[in-house]
Amino acid sequence: MYSQSIKILNKAGLHARPASLFIKTAAKFDSDIYIKFSGKTINAKSIVGVLSAGINSGSEIEMTAEGADEKAAIKSLVELIHSNFGEAF
Repeated sequence: MYSQSIKILNKAGLHARPASLFIKTAAKFDSDIYIKFSGKTINAKSIVGVLSAGINSGSEIEMTAEGADEKAAIKSLVELIHSNFGEAF
């Protein structure tokens, strides 16, 4: 198992387009990937789970992956978040 905490800084948080990009990125990996936020564990490959979590700008999340490509999965998601989901800073 591999995990990393990160702060979401884009304006929309993990809503609509950013959530869709996050889930598409997570789905590329075989590992099970979860987000821990506000006492809940959310499947990072579930659009309903991610959207209903209420992860806003400034929220701190912990991403956890377990499987053969767990480190690559977390690294890819961190890069997506650091890229501000392709939005201007």
